[in-house]
Formats: sequence, structure tokens, C-alpha cells
Amino acid sequence: MQARLTRDYRPRYRKPVAFTAGETLVLGVRDVDWPEFIWATDARGRSGWVHQGFLDGDRGIRDYDAREMEANAGDQVRLIESAGGWWWVENAIGECGWLPERDLAIEPGIK
Repeated sequence: MQARLTRDYRPRYRKPVAFTAGETLVLGVRDVDWPEFIWATDARGRSGWVHQGFLDGDRGIRDYDAREMEANAGDQVRLIESAGGWWWVENAIGECGWLPERDLAIEPGIK
């Protein structure tokens, strides 16, 4: 599926948490606005929000990267995976990252 950005989006964290399956994380608080996300710090000291579905206790159950995509209104992206109101997307030049669903106009049927 494809989607088009309805407004500009700029990442809040430049070097966010990323981990591989089985890696242990230091967990913090849950996000107030996005309650399915938990603040986590990886072994390299990078921190960011992790969807609870990627965790089993304090361990990653699969590879994860909290990188957010920088995008402009009107940009088209390919939707890859949804988690807690966010989409992992790929842009026209092959870059991937997360974007909030609220900023996407999903275009069903376009592949």
C-alpha cells in the first residue's frame, strides 16, 4: 500500500535506539500520548521509543530501529508495517523510517 504525507514531518531524535533480537535494553517510562511505546536505551547508549510488541520484558524479540523518516507534505511512501499508530515506510529513494499514521493519507489499492 502507498500513502501520501499530509504535512511535513521532522524526526525528533537523530540517533535513536536500535537493537537486534535477543538484545537486552534498559527500560524507562511509557509514553503518555502513545501508551504502547516504552522509552528504552540500547547497549550503545542510544535511547528512544519502542513499541511494546517488539519486546519481551527487557529483551528485543526481533530487530528494531526507532528511526523516524524526514518527509514533506505530498511525499509518497510505501507502507511496510504498522505499530501503535505509526508506520514503518520506505520513500522513493529507498530510505526507511517511522511516520505517524495521523500524517498519512493512505491510498488503498495502489501498489
